[in-house]
Amino acid sequence: MALLSQRCCQSASAGENGGVDRTNAGPGTGRRGVGGTVAGGVNLLGLRSHNAALVLDLLRTAGEAGISRLELAERTGLTPQAVSKITARLRADGLAVEAGRRASTGGKPRTVLRLVPEAGYAVGLHLDRDELRAVLCDLTGAVVADRRAPLDLGAGAEAVLEGAAREVEALRAGAAGAAGAAGAPGLNGGSPGPVASGRNVGAEVTGRTTGTPAPTPLPILGVGVALPGPLDHLHGVLHRVTGFPEWDGFPLRDALARRLGMPVVVDKDTNAAALGLALDGAVGGAYASFAYLHLGTGLGAGLVIGGAVHRGARTGAGEFGHQVIQLDGPPCDCGDRGCIEALCLAAVARGDVAEAARVLGAGAANLAGLLDIDLVLLGGRTVAAHPESFLHGVGAVLDARARREGSTAGVPVGVAPGGARGVAEGAAQLLLAPLFGRAEG
Repeated sequence: MALLSQRCCQSASAGENGGVDRTNAGPGTGRRGVGGTVAGGVNLLGLRSHNAALVLDLLRTAGEAGISRLELAERTGLTPQAVSKITARLRADGLAVEAGRRASTGGKPRTVLRLVPEAGYAVGLHLDRDELRAVLCDLTGAVVADRRAPLDLGAGAEAVLEGAAREVEALRAGAAGAAGAAGAPGLNGGSPGPVASGRNVGAEVTGRTTGTPAPTPLPILGVGVALPGPLDHLHGVLHRVTGFPEWDGFPLRDALARRLGMPVVVDKDTNAAALGLALDGAVGGAYASFAYLHLGTGLGAGLVIGGAVHRGARTGAGEFGHQVIQLDGPPCDCGDRGCIEALCLAAVARGDVAEAARVLGAGAANLAGLLDIDLVLLGGRTVAAHPESFLHGVGAVLDARARREGSTAGVPVGVAPGGARGVAEGAAQLLLAPLFGRAEG
């Protein structure tokens, strides 16, 4: 794993940076802009891994069709010589391979390169209040294995850590066995093959086989963990998780990293989902700013502003469910009264989905008025159980607000892609996205 996590991130030499087009260099460059364009390379020795990330991201988005070195140079602003050095190192590291030739105008056919998805993996963990979902994703973000198991977030740190570690280890073992049986490669090459499916007692699992002796461990970047907030994303420390104040101050990132022996990144469930959506071409490529509202066992928001996940100065942004909209309303688990979360969950509990959607719409309208976002996406198990009701109810409130302001239509509303695995897949992106220079989307 050191080969992937260290070498590829240092793949550019001083010569690679020396070939940068200086007209494209400058502060703020180096991340994918709105609409899929790529910022130019940076002519700073201290940021040399940035150029490799630019190239890797273009290889990722090119898919199986691949992309030529000349196209890479044109899209990044790097010189062809710099691109050749970077791609040579990526090929040596097993991250890229030649994928045939493509006809060109007025010259010899161009060799195209593509990313090797099996060169690395990341685990995404979604720790909900009553359920754990784990996914194993390859470098493209595609899910190759999936597990689900019951979880009691209030059972105490040791029980939760043990359950999380057990599911991660089972996921790794099952997928490694399947990959070995199918001849799938790690960094050392081989022929990629599909991961088989099966079922394990006590958990749902895809990617499990039996009888494979001593499978080769998969090259895993680490584990991304997403769970309800509030929490400190930078340090991986939980705050007073709504309904579970006993987690306040617990260093989840470091504790789980010690247990698993691999890097761990911790973020709120809504931020992880928003990151995954920002990297989704159909969402992030079309909308610069949007809000993801997650209604399940709780209610929160993930915010993407200007193409990047907005966490705030103390990484506490998005506590959407605890805005008070009814003074002296019903008590909320956070200790306040009249919070949107309490009102929504109470309406759902008594079977009044239309009222829950109306309340959620009121919160969404407040958010749209504050941030002037382009899109509202809804997710979470409660929304998944009644998608049309929530689309209609939230959309009606947003449209009414727009009419009061003299607009013809409100902010569009949709159900987020990804389904039940959306948060877990976003959690995996906490590890994958930085490899491609997309840490914030």
